[in-house]
Amino acid sequence: MEYQLKQLDKFTYLEEGEGETLLLLHGLFGALSNFRDLIEHFRKDYKVIVPMLPLFTLDIFHTTVGGLEKYVHKFIEAKELNNIHLLGNSLGGHVALVHVLKHPEKIKTLILTGSSGLFENGMGDSYPRRGDKEYIRKKTEVTFYDPKMATDELVNEVFEITNNRIKVIKILALAKSAIRNNLGDELNKIQTPTLLIWGNNDIITPPFVAKEFNTLIPNSELHFIDKCGHAPMMEVPDEFNEILSGFLKKFKAA
Repeated sequence: MEYQLKQLDKFTYLEEGEGETLLLLHGLFGALSNFRDLIEHFRKDYKVIVPMLPLFTLDIFHTTVGGLEKYVHKFIEAKELNNIHLLGNSLGGHVALVHVLKHPEKIKTLILTGSSGLFENGMGDSYPRRGDKEYIRKKTEVTFYDPKMATDELVNEVFEITNNRIKVIKILALAKSAIRNNLGDELNKIQTPTLLIWGNNDIITPPFVAKEFNTLIPNSELHFIDKCGHAPMMEVPDEFNEILSGFLKKFKAA
């Protein structure tokens, strides 16, 4: 399904459905296609909003996890959102964590899947080989348990990004920022009810990372999904949506 993006001041975003807000934050190579099944499932009962994070348009000094969090905070203020169910995948989860630590008052629940913030294996040092499409295909396949999930369309998206010198510089800046911005000492301050949905075969943020998040975030619950990599909402959408639905129902206003 093709989605119509909306514009509010400097913010570009998707908004579908009515009800409590389910705000989705994508990762470094994130696109709306990553959330398609999730959006279609939850738009029936929630207002699903996906801001397009300015990964490549912030100036280099603000191309950081903190810079993205400030953007998300300004977006929430501009949209006058409250009682938000905030979901982040990969880098988006890291941004969500920083936001909850700084501005917990409008966040009703936090959902993390394959989140950075403690440890991650990135594409990092491999960029000198960015002109090698088969290499990019192999790197994209690593995201999933089933390599067939790395479709030509997805590989082409990553290939296009990694062949743009400015975008590569921004990606590396964000990846380094994520590594520097380790939240291990702060996670015990999070009081927001938190759901962790993790692929048992995630090799970018392996299962031990999920267990550590679960240990450090006081009011959290952890669900593993077998035969699943770094992007459960793409690879096993039915199981992901079922777990998320059960969690959200516990906190939905009557």
